[in-house]
Amino acid sequence: MGRTAGQNEDKVGAFFVATLVLWFVSVCFEILFNKRSELLTVVAGCFFFQTANWVIRFFASPDPLFVNTSVSLLHSTITSSSVVFILVNQWLRSGPSGMFEHSQLFGGTWPWAYAALCFSCGYFAYDQWDMLQYRLYSGFIPAILVHHLILLICFTLALYRNVTINYLILTLVCELHSIFLHVRKVRRMAGFCDATSTLVRIEWVLNWVTFFVARFASHILITVKLIWDASKFKKGVELPLALFGMAGMNLLNVFLGFDLFNAFRREKNSQHTNCHRE
Repeated sequence: MGRTAGQNEDKVGAFFVATLVLWFVSVCFEILFNKRSELLTVVAGCFFFQTANWVIRFFASPDPLFVNTSVSLLHSTITSSSVVFILVNQWLRSGPSGMFEHSQLFGGTWPWAYAALCFSCGYFAYDQWDMLQYRLYSGFIPAILVHHLILLICFTLALYRNVTINYLILTLVCELHSIFLHVRKVRRMAGFCDATSTLVRIEWVLNWVTFFVARFASHILITVKLIWDASKFKKGVELPLALFGMAGMNLLNVFLGFDLFNAFRREKNSQHTNCHRE
């Protein structure tokens, strides 16, 4: 039984490694043969987060899960800060009525939005490789690997065609919530598991607020906006791909909400929880 499960995991891993290699070859082709030098920021993102991985592994802990979570926390912090900066800057420049028009969200590119999306795309490729390398996934269809694959497909096609860049920047608002997800995980791995602590309670408040506002509500609103403006999209793959991507994100958000609730209930029902990896 265990041998069969191991063989299935090897097949799953091989499939996602193959998709990652194809993605990398595609990006290199665009850079070298189509002269898309702006996509070098994708490669820079990969190397930046891999370097962060090596630094954390050397100075903090060699535990693959701790290293992966710490780098994810770094990405969430950088990306959410960048997204907030981009949105506030554009809000001040054109106001809410102008920045959320279909023409802006679909065909426009806010200042620094393209580079931010490239950098984040590089992280998702790095993270996919790190999880595959250290087998930081489980199940016949690992949700986290599927999630990263969907993001890489949607982000990369948008970067190639230079459309829906601003839509995708809006989806990255969810990284505000990811900060507190990763903080909680790092905190537990560091051995701080006192559920009665004021800091832990504040962390949970921020976790829930950002989940509903920055992740759940924002993705629902983006989906509604896509459906509302469906007639304004030209014939092509952009609208079906965008709706498919958002459907996947919304479904994963529902599963994440249940997981978050179960984790919250476990901590709330115990005065001093035993630290364990969830």
